[in-house]
Amino acid sequence: MTGSRNRNDGQAMSVLFTMLLFLVFIMCALFTVLAGSKVYENISSRMDQTYTGSVALQYVANKVRQGDTDGAVEVKTVDGQPVLEIRESIEGGDYITWIYYYEGSIRELFTYEDSGLGLADGLEILECDGLELTQDGQLLHVTTLGTGGGSLILSLRSGRAVTEHE
Repeated sequence: MTGSRNRNDGQAMSVLFTMLLFLVFIMCALFTVLAGSKVYENISSRMDQTYTGSVALQYVANKVRQGDTDGAVEVKTVDGQPVLEIRESIEGGDYITWIYYYEGSIRELFTYEDSGLGLADGLEILECDGLELTQDGQLLHVTTLGTGGGSLILSLRSGRAVTEHE
């Protein structure tokens, strides 16, 4: 009987060891999946933040390039807010496009020059933490604020030449 009892004890220990090893394997697999999901979440968050900043800058750059004619692009202040104004003449009518930051997003307003519309009337283009617009002669400085923000300097190529008298 002792021989069969030792065999049963040996089999029980073998089964117990196998179950314990399987449990350790399952725990390692679970921790690996949890760690991987956290890494994926961090990468996804960074990509979203970078996307917002770069898309906003490229949007403004493309609008400036499209409207860069003699004296048509200018940074103005409207209701205490810096606004990028792009003027154009279409079929004899004077139109303006405003690009600006208002209530948590970059907005665009395209309208007749004297339409009476204000900042609240623009269409929301992209949510972001802020947009700074400044102009130094023919250089236009565009900066997006917040995480993933960036900056861009554009040279207005079609503007009038600055003389010493100005």
